[in-house]
Amino acid sequence: MNLSANPNKPFAARWMLAAVSLLFVCAGCRLDMHVQPRYNPYDPTDFFGDGQSARLPVTGTVPRGDLTLGPNELFYSGKLNGQPSEAFPYPVTQQIVERGRERYNVFCSPCHGFSGDGDGMIVQRGFRHPPSFHEDRMRTAPVGHYFDVISNGFGVMYPYADRVPVADRWAVIAYVRALQLSRQVPIADVPDAERNKLTSESK
Repeated sequence: MNLSANPNKPFAARWMLAAVSLLFVCAGCRLDMHVQPRYNPYDPTDFFGDGQSARLPVTGTVPRGDLTLGPNELFYSGKLNGQPSEAFPYPVTQQIVERGRERYNVFCSPCHGFSGDGDGMIVQRGFRHPPSFHEDRMRTAPVGHYFDVISNGFGVMYPYADRVPVADRWAVIAYVRALQLSRQVPIADVPDAERNKLTSESK
């Protein structure tokens, strides 16, 4: 009988095996939680027929918190009977225009410029020149067209639906219309206080 043998060796080996097994289990859980199976933006997939992993919201669904002005086709799509709307979904107030100006300056002016001429800072540094809002075709474009472009993008302009809430999109459009009207209103139609301010500044 070998009295020098360690009677605790089998017990220690079992604990070592259990510890290593637990380490692998924990590592597997951590990896699964930190590197979840998912698609990155614009990743292709063969799961859907069109090969795109990004999906549009299900028709008729509305993001939580976006029912502030009531669910209707015009408010959420910019369309009436499937066509770009010529009218806003609600009366435009000065408060809405002011909100639109603030949001426009944040999200739109880098490309479109503060006056809507398409000469923003990014354009001055080499980005593609967007059309001026003061061109005839832009002045006559229905407001629903602007809503669609803001929501879904157009050309090199990417969608802003995930950055600008629905109500703010309409506010931005109201401000764009104000910019367009600012160059079309006869001086006689300008309120007296503003007309005096303009004439004094031009001297």
